[in-house]
Amino acid sequence: MKADDKCSCGESLKDEILRLKKERGAVILAHYYQHGDIQDLADFIGDSLALAQIARTLKEDVIVLCGVHFMGETAKILCPEKTVLVPDENAGCSLADSCQADDFARFINDHPGHTVLSYVNTSAAVKALTDIVVTSSNALSIVSKLPDETPIIFGPDRNLGSYINGVTGRNMVLWDGACHVHEQFSVEKLIELKKEYGDAEVLAHPECKKTVLMLADVVGSTAKLLKHSQESDCKKFIVATESGILHEMRKSCPDKEFIPVPPSDSSCGCNDCSYMKLNTLEKLRDCLKNMSPAITVDRDIAEKAVRPIERMLEMSK
Repeated sequence: MKADDKCSCGESLKDEILRLKKERGAVILAHYYQHGDIQDLADFIGDSLALAQIARTLKEDVIVLCGVHFMGETAKILCPEKTVLVPDENAGCSLADSCQADDFARFINDHPGHTVLSYVNTSAAVKALTDIVVTSSNALSIVSKLPDETPIIFGPDRNLGSYINGVTGRNMVLWDGACHVHEQFSVEKLIELKKEYGDAEVLAHPECKKTVLMLADVVGSTAKLLKHSQESDCKKFIVATESGILHEMRKSCPDKEFIPVPPSDSSCGCNDCSYMKLNTLEKLRDCLKNMSPAITVDRDIAEKAVRPIERMLEMSK
């Protein structure tokens, strides 16, 4: 069913969602990697840092987090008294899955005396083992604020960690994990696009492989890449991050052209996160109607996990 399709009562899907949202006293948050129709319906859209910052300021009793599971957990940890819903509870994260809490605890024990930085793309249980949570928007800044002599464990994204090591000259100990989307961008196809669009700027997320980042004009978080595309005089951009961001880029810059970098194992012209795209308008409607799936986090884990999240938010001011 499309947003303008009618249900049996003659109400469009979009209108039904808006009505249910009002009845439930809910607010809808959506990540930039969501389907465009979900982004258009959301009260707030943003990257992981922005959504975390927004979540703890909300007055509504019900938060619908259109993203992946760890984002819902983060919102629940920051707002334990609120109901946090996700349209599809199977919307996980390959990066978070690559770092199980028991394995990460052993990794930490093997490197005593290290300050532990965990990317926000992790489970609540991993965050509970962490000293500071970071996102792609603030990881470089937070690492730079720590004394040079501070030994650091960085997990789970090896590409982001390697990028930060290269920029800062650090030698952080890296967990060997990666995002299945950003790991798959084709260097060969990117080179071909650069030849075809010689006047385009290449925008790349730091979760990409080093070989991709070396070809980029701008490396940064989803929010940074969006902001650059809005402020740059350039009219064409080759974009190496999850294709959902193209919706907001094209919406905010209709006079500019955005070309997605495809994955290496497909003829498809874009690179989607299969988990992010599990969320649909129908599932958004159903979760508001049924008030489920609802996110729960073990109280002891939440109490431990909130501290590194709050430290991140404080260091990001």
